[in-house]
Amino acid sequence: MRAVTWQGKRDVRVENVPDPTIQEPTDAVIRITSTGLCGSDLHLYEVLTPFMTPGDILGHEPMGIVEEVGAGVPDLQAGDRVVVPFQIACGNCWMCLTGLPTQCETTQVSGEGMGAALFGYTRLYGAVPGAQAEYLRVPQAQFGPIKVPEGPPDDRFVYLSDVLPTAWQAVAYADVPQGGSVAVLGLGPIGDMACRVARLRGAGRVFGVDRVPERLRRARARGVETYDLRSFDDEKELVAAIRDETDGRGFDAVIDAVGTEAHGSAAARMVQNASSILPRKLSGPLAERFSIDRLTALHTAIDLVRRGGTLSLSGIYGGLADPLPLLTLFDKQVQIRMGQANVRRWSDDIIPYLTDEDPLGVGDFATHRLPLSEAPHAYEMFQRKQDGAVKVLMRP
Repeated sequence: MRAVTWQGKRDVRVENVPDPTIQEPTDAVIRITSTGLCGSDLHLYEVLTPFMTPGDILGHEPMGIVEEVGAGVPDLQAGDRVVVPFQIACGNCWMCLTGLPTQCETTQVSGEGMGAALFGYTRLYGAVPGAQAEYLRVPQAQFGPIKVPEGPPDDRFVYLSDVLPTAWQAVAYADVPQGGSVAVLGLGPIGDMACRVARLRGAGRVFGVDRVPERLRRARARGVETYDLRSFDDEKELVAAIRDETDGRGFDAVIDAVGTEAHGSAAARMVQNASSILPRKLSGPLAERFSIDRLTALHTAIDLVRRGGTLSLSGIYGGLADPLPLLTLFDKQVQIRMGQANVRRWSDDIIPYLTDEDPLGVGDFATHRLPLSEAPHAYEMFQRKQDGAVKVLMRP
C-alpha cells in the first residue's frame, strides 16, 4: 500500500509499504477514505525528530471502511463505516472506565513512562504505524472505532478522530460559566473549533488570538472577537489590551491551543534545532534530558486568566527541562486542566451536533482537500501557513 513516511526533519515521502494484517484477535483492518493532517503532526515534522525513526508511518485522524476484523471484535463487521480515535485504548481497564482512555492501562507505553499508545506518533507513544495511508491496522478495535452512518460525506464525521473531541475537552476543562468569557490562544484547527464549541456551549464572549490573517478571518466570521498578534509590540501590550475588555479582571477561562509551536524563546528553538540535526544516538538523550519549550503562549494564558479562573491546555508541550515538567504534567493530565483528548469519553456528546444544520461548521471546516500523493506538499504548506491552510484532509 501507499503511506506517508517520515524520513527526517521536514522530509516526508509517500512510499510503498507492506499492507497491514490482523495480528491479534482484537485487531481490525480499515480501508482509509479520509485522513487529516494535524497541527501535532508538525511537531514530528520539525520539533520531535529525535523520537522518530526513518520509515515511520504518520497520521492519526482517519476514517474509512472496515475490511477485516479479528475474532475478538464482536461489534464490527466488514463494510462498516467508522472513525478511528487517535489513541488506542481497551475500554475495560480502570482508566478507561474512569473516562480517561488516553491513560489506558492496557496500552500504556510504560517503557517510555507515557500514557496510551497513539497512532503514528513517535516511539514515546509506541511507534504504532499511522493513518496517512491506504489501510490501517487498528488494535483494540473492540472499543476504539466509532460507527457512523452511510450517506453523509466524510467531512461530517472525520473530525471525531481528533479535532472535535480535543476542542470539546478543551472547553469542558476550561469550565467556562454560562455567559462567561473565554480567550483562545491559537486559531489553528483546535483553537478555531474550540471557539465554535465554546459559543455552542453558552460562553457569552469568545476571544481569539493569532497572527495568521486567514485564521483570524475564519474565527471572526463565526462571531469571535479576534486579536492579531502582529498589531502589538509584545505579549504584555497584548495582555493589557485584552484585559481591558474584562474591566481589568481577566477572563473566566483561557484555552492554550498553541503548545510548543509558540513563537518565543530563541534558546528553546536553538535546543530544538540542535537536537534535530545531531546523530540519533546523541539527539535522543539530548532531547529527553534537556529539551525545552517555547512557553510564550503559556505565560500569556497565565497573565490573561482572572483570579480563580481556569487554564485549559490543549496544545502539546514536550519539554523536560522547563520550569515546569510540562511533558509529564501534560501526559498524566495533571490539573491545571490538560492532556490528550479522551475521544470516546466525548464522542457521544458530540455526535448529535453533526446534523444537517451543522452548528459547528464541520462541512466546510477543511480549507484543503488533497490526494495522499501530495502529502509532502501538504506538510510544507501547513507548516509554513501558506495559501490559507488551516485544515488539510487527504484521500488515498
